[in-house]
Amino acid sequence: MCGIAGTLLNPANDQVNFMVEKLSHRGPDGYGIQNLERATLGHTRLAILDIEGGRQPMQYGDAWIAFNGEIYNYRDLQRKYLPDQRMKGHSDTEVLLHLFEKFGPQFVSMLDGMFAFVIYQDGEFLMARDPYGIKPLYYGRSSDEKRMLFASEIKAIVDQAASISEFPAGHWFHSRLGWQRYYQMEESLVPFEGSEAEAQTLIKSTLREAVHKRLLADVPVGVSLSGGLDSSITSLLACEGTDQLHSFAVGVEGSEDLAAARKMANVLHTQHHELIYNAEDMVQALPNVLYHLETFDPALVRSAIPNYFLAKLASQHVKVFLTGEGADEIYAGYEYLGGYDSPETLQQEMIHITEALHNTNLQRADRMSMAFGLEARVPFLDVKSVALALSFPAEWKLHRARVPKALLRQAFASDLPAEIVNRPKQKFSQGAGSSDLIAQRAETEISDAEFQRESLRLKEAWDYALPNKEALYYYKVLCTFYDEKWIFPTMGKSRSL
Repeated sequence: MCGIAGTLLNPANDQVNFMVEKLSHRGPDGYGIQNLERATLGHTRLAILDIEGGRQPMQYGDAWIAFNGEIYNYRDLQRKYLPDQRMKGHSDTEVLLHLFEKFGPQFVSMLDGMFAFVIYQDGEFLMARDPYGIKPLYYGRSSDEKRMLFASEIKAIVDQAASISEFPAGHWFHSRLGWQRYYQMEESLVPFEGSEAEAQTLIKSTLREAVHKRLLADVPVGVSLSGGLDSSITSLLACEGTDQLHSFAVGVEGSEDLAAARKMANVLHTQHHELIYNAEDMVQALPNVLYHLETFDPALVRSAIPNYFLAKLASQHVKVFLTGEGADEIYAGYEYLGGYDSPETLQQEMIHITEALHNTNLQRADRMSMAFGLEARVPFLDVKSVALALSFPAEWKLHRARVPKALLRQAFASDLPAEIVNRPKQKFSQGAGSSDLIAQRAETEISDAEFQRESLRLKEAWDYALPNKEALYYYKVLCTFYDEKWIFPTMGKSRSL
């Protein structure tokens, strides 16, 4: 996992050097800048695979790449398509360059993983991002139109470009061939015609494969373990593939997550770590959280705070950890989804919030982990896992007659303690005991008059409906780092608060 930044159409060494420095938290293990005839590629490295040989930007022939992500099937692709190709190392990055040389931009659709990358060759370039936008990528034009800039985070482009756009998930762009959408979620959905029992068997085997492939690393791997269903399933399956798994839990003193995580860690015999924080710790961390998060969406900020402490803890022991992100979207776990009575509308909503993850929960997961040079992997959002979950009849996920995520609970009922299987869904911020602390502070520090004034202004300026004083509180802190013109164009909006 890494940070990438650069300019295209024209080189700019000093500018890219500045941009990469802004991303240094994403990659403490290496730093590289490559000036080319019509580009400058920059990279800051978190070494996960091929520790010695995976430095970037990387070259093969006249092609250069700046890559952020992990390709889980790169060895399979190498064996199938590059059996006679001599490799300098054993990194997935090198395989990408050879696949590009052999197939051109179309090779992107072969990749199984999370990624954002730029390849430059002979004045032309290719940009690409993974199907769900697990890894971030932004771009913009310089004010003089002479350069295109790209980076893993907004902070690296602020004041460098005239405006910033988010590179769309599931797309590639080639400077000569134009845009191509190579992945569409709904095209991958084939209605499931089996029984619920058969569905549960498939859920287990698909998630097992998704977790095990994400243990790929040349460094220690851990798990986020809140004691909830999703993280417990992930931890259970990860334990099958590791000798000594590290698990991590955070919360305020007496929080439900800490107690549940301890129980689950004892069952799985993980090497368990905890971090306890208080209200003052949260207030002190908030500016750093918002600086890295690059949004003030209140649902995201609430969960980002415990994520921040979790990443801080985990980064002291591992470089990679697995999380349960995505399960609530594809198995209808959120409380608000209980208001849907129609299977058709519930299915549409699940698809919508899954496709919206790129600038909501996945942005939070990426930014908080990478703030500490930690790679977060999300097995529930494996392409096969998503396609399977969303192919099941939506009526199986309606809340009216059963507990939320009933399919998922039943699939692992014999593998997990009953209190974990039956534990009600809680957002991370609720389970960690921190969901209302700053919201209460906002109520006392922001007057009704200020809220009304800013609500009107933001509606007129950005067509943004300010939901509450908590959001305004976060907005004001965020504006100490970024002008609002850099934030609103790419900001997502969570529906689950």
